[in-house]
Amino acid sequence: MTTAEQDVSGAGSQPLSPDEVRLINAWWRAANYLSVGQVYLLANPLLREPLTPAHVKPRLLGHWGTTPGLNFIYAHLNWVIKRDHANVLYIAGPGHGAPGVVASTWLEGTYSELYPEISQDEAGMCRLFRQFSFPGGIPSHASPDTPGSIHEGGELGYSLSHAFGAVFDNPDLVAACVVGDGEAETGPLATAWHGNKFLNPAHDGAVLPFLHLNGYKIANPTVLARIPHAELEALLRGYGYAPIFVEGDEPMAMHQKMAAALDAAFASIRAIQQKARTGGGTAERPVWPMIVLRSPKGWSGPKTVDGKQTEGSWRSHQVPFTMEKPEHLGLLEAWLRSYVPEELFDAAGRLRPEIAALAPVGDKRMSANPHANGGALMRPLKLPDFRDYAVAVQQPGGANAEATRISGGFLRDVMEKNAANRNFRVFGPDETASNRLQDLFEVTSRAWDAEILASDDHLSPDGRVMEILSEHTCQGWLEGYLLTGRHGFFSCYEAFIHIVDSMFNQHAKWLKTSKEVAWRRPIASLNYLLTSHVWRQDHNGFSHQDPGFVDHVVNKKAEIVRVYFPPDANTLLYVTDHCLRSWNRINVIVAGKQPSPQWLTMDEAIKHCATGIGIWEWASNDRGAEPDVVMACCGDVPTLETLAAVDLLRQYLPDLKVRLVNVVDLMSLQPKTEHPHGLSDADFDELFTRGKPVIFAYHGYPWLIHRLAYKRANHENMHVRGFKEEGSTTTPFDMVVRNELDRFHLVADVVDRVPGLGAAAAYVKQAMRDRLTEHYHYVREHGADMPMVANWRWPGAE
Repeated sequence: MTTAEQDVSGAGSQPLSPDEVRLINAWWRAANYLSVGQVYLLANPLLREPLTPAHVKPRLLGHWGTTPGLNFIYAHLNWVIKRDHANVLYIAGPGHGAPGVVASTWLEGTYSELYPEISQDEAGMCRLFRQFSFPGGIPSHASPDTPGSIHEGGELGYSLSHAFGAVFDNPDLVAACVVGDGEAETGPLATAWHGNKFLNPAHDGAVLPFLHLNGYKIANPTVLARIPHAELEALLRGYGYAPIFVEGDEPMAMHQKMAAALDAAFASIRAIQQKARTGGGTAERPVWPMIVLRSPKGWSGPKTVDGKQTEGSWRSHQVPFTMEKPEHLGLLEAWLRSYVPEELFDAAGRLRPEIAALAPVGDKRMSANPHANGGALMRPLKLPDFRDYAVAVQQPGGANAEATRISGGFLRDVMEKNAANRNFRVFGPDETASNRLQDLFEVTSRAWDAEILASDDHLSPDGRVMEILSEHTCQGWLEGYLLTGRHGFFSCYEAFIHIVDSMFNQHAKWLKTSKEVAWRRPIASLNYLLTSHVWRQDHNGFSHQDPGFVDHVVNKKAEIVRVYFPPDANTLLYVTDHCLRSWNRINVIVAGKQPSPQWLTMDEAIKHCATGIGIWEWASNDRGAEPDVVMACCGDVPTLETLAAVDLLRQYLPDLKVRLVNVVDLMSLQPKTEHPHGLSDADFDELFTRGKPVIFAYHGYPWLIHRLAYKRANHENMHVRGFKEEGSTTTPFDMVVRNELDRFHLVADVVDRVPGLGAAAAYVKQAMRDRLTEHYHYVREHGADMPMVANWRWPGAE
């Protein structure tokens, strides 16, 4: 039996003296009082006079039901931190928990240090109440404005994965993560319990989950609160935890139970870590403690409202009652006075010294923990020179390479150079090798603290590649890692990154808001590599073919998002290095992993990527003249098809003046007034002209290009080809044909849109139709692409 599996129920124990219980309960009452005040009060914060309607907010927003439980846990964690000098990060998973978290940070003094106008007195308390869920104030979640927070809790399900991400490579940190029982019903949270199979007690910190069972969501009971105790315990033990149950509603008894539970949990954590760090560890995975707190919804609030049960009911989930009935004003005043504020605050509105003394000091306060402002701890990565990994390109298309494999060599050396600092990890859902990043395994393994068999490949408790077949968990781990001051890289199949659409949303919103909070330091960017992309998922079929994540990304604020489509390995190296050096952004890189022609030397790639868009002169013949047509491309396969189309145009229409424009940085298409990487109108017109036809081959859904460029002078002449939701298990070239992105359709588009081609036009169109017919029959007979397609090379590259 491991340490955590011993009797840690705390049943019958009395670890606190009566005076200690009294003080902790006073802190809890103070936090509850401040929480209710934030939801309801506009003025009269200390009830110096009887409440009137003028003292109450006109719009009552926020959530009370989860708050007293959050305050209860916070108070007891402070007791442990103060006594044991523990290093604890508080993560509030339940939604809309800000009243409690903000109340505790104000009681600790951190809030007033960062916001001096919210002082620790009656005037500051009034401002604290007024600002909550009020125009110009703060939201009802533990947003970036909230000291000590790395997790907003607005969208449920991410708290536990954030907690594990925070403690990876933080050996002295304990992430105390409160999981709401409503939150526990989400898919991301259900998977996140498995983070304990990836946690190495020798080098990582610990996660102490608190499953808070208050029984209800907005209007319904919660699943885990309604299953039998034995079933719940079996579930949690099955996840690999030793649950400690703290259950009841009588405050004084509950304080003793929680104190005993925390004593047992922290003792278990210390024992696990000491064993692992002193050489006494074994191959057996530790069983980590967790605490299950079962307390009433809206604990300490009104028992009933209008004759209906409120405390312990779904009715206390949000605002237990409004001011629509005159008698509710008296109910509110009675509720607030039940906390006896005159015992908690002095005549000036300051927390009484003996209660304030319960708070830790300095950085030991959870609201001031440096890990909650990770940018203050962030150290830059040591990066090798990406130019050392360049693919030698003697002439365009004269070399073949797997772009992501080349990038994998670069990432391998990034990993090695930063091994001593332990501040870089690579994340992905079981696809590191599939995405051609397997060179990483030359210097590290996959993190794994569960059973390892002799036949397993590159598994180790010390591994720094994080793989679990859950995009949600990978994203949550990475976010927690970044938010606490480290660096990371996330590779994923393009079609399935959609699984984390909402998580991307929330992180983008966090970054946007953080930039507006003066004391928040910048954190390393969240970097996605999307590969195994739509155009080379011909073997897996239609289910794996979706390039739409980028459409979702570009909805976010321009200062936050960047999207890159490097067309070959050398441009991917440049972009990868650039993204790893950036901060406070979300970078999306879309690149192929299959052997493909390489177009640019490293010197050319650097110059091209530095601008993000440009003319490929070697593929153009319009120098010194106005082009007849602009052939634009964005993405590796669209670039290949566009170049093949240009080659055909040279054969069939040798006098046609063609300009080829390649786009690496998608956001360059937007006006500079819309995005910092955007081109000015003058620069855009120089590239795309003001009146010539533009045939644009794009990696994703074609309407995104129109959306980005609709304000441009020549937009009406842009014809965009892209993915049209046509796909199957087929050949690589048949995929582009099905979506009419192929070279033959592109040539036909030129013929249709360039005036003055005369008699040649009909013959060229006929030839292109013939090639498509030949392709149709050949691919169905041979199961492979025609040799003229499969063996095509840019002229001179043979």
